Amino acid sequence: MPVLNIALIGSENFARSLAKKSDSRDIESYVFKEGTGENSRILSFLRPLKLPDSIRPLLSVLNVAKVGIIEISKVDSSLGEILVSFACSGIKKGVAIINPEEGNWIDIDQINMIFSQLKLDWKIYQSMPENHEIRELMFGMMNHTDLSEKPLIIPIDQHFVVQGIGLVGIGYVQSGQIKKHDTIEVISLGEKGIVRSLQVMDDNVDAAYSGDRVGIAIRNLREEALHKGCIIVHPNSEVLVKHNNSSIIMNKAPFQKKQIKKDDIIHASSDLQFVVGRITNISEDCIKVNWENPLWVRAEKVNEIILTQLDANPMRIIGTVKEIMSE
Repeated sequence: MPVLNIALIGSENFARSLAKKSDSRDIESYVFKEGTGENSRILSFLRPLKLPDSIRPLLSVLNVAKVGIIEISKVDSSLGEILVSFACSGIKKGVAIINPEEGNWIDIDQINMIFSQLKLDWKIYQSMPENHEIRELMFGMMNHTDLSEKPLIIPIDQHFVVQGIGLVGIGYVQSGQIKKHDTIEVISLGEKGIVRSLQVMDDNVDAAYSGDRVGIAIRNLREEALHKGCIIVHPNSEVLVKHNNSSIIMNKAPFQKKQIKKDDIIHASSDLQFVVGRITNISEDCIKVNWENPLWVRAEKVNEIILTQLDANPMRIIGTVKEIMSE
């Protein structure tokens, strides 16, 4: 069944009007399912919490989402940072709904100008549309490209031990497919296990595909091998490259005026990783970074790596990686 993961920025009431709440941590998940069996299709709305205080939940959502929905209640620096985050993540399509707080007014021309500057090809509503119209727009943005032949990548964001089942890891399939009885590897440690069973949307399945949020029961793997941000792959796939130190050419984020310098601390966000590093040298366009923990980078660059500085004000997004080489 096709699944579209959607980054949703807006109120809880707005999210509840679109789908049924299914999970809540630092990210709330809302699911709308249409149809049954093989003809069903799913919208998965992911709403990051803790904004604007913490940017990590937003970046985690943007690592997974393919399109976006934003309920615009006011125009401020927080909205600017959110829109820059979408642009840097490569999420060029979505829906923006102007819904000002009581007593406020929002200039539609200003909103159109910001979206144009960021090259975000979004549909902008000046008032709240019907829920079914929003959902139909989202279904229309589904990408039906078959990614099942791509190498397996599953970043894990939760894990626990279930009595009678054993160790379970939960994460989003970023590419490829995972099947029952597959041998899998936690790439950061090189430890292997065997898939005992799989669950998608609380249903037992024989396989999970790109876009699915999957629960993986794993045999022959230590609980300590799993942690938030670790990545599951098929053994010997060489889909990810380990970086302890990197040379980076960066695309600067729109509206970002801060100049980075040697010894600055930065964070890299990619495939649910959030890795801290220190800039050791800057030479012309090249930035050299020493990572506190290894950063795993896809060998085939098909996703954006977002660079942030948590003490930057008002824009914590400093840019994206244009080129990266391991040293």
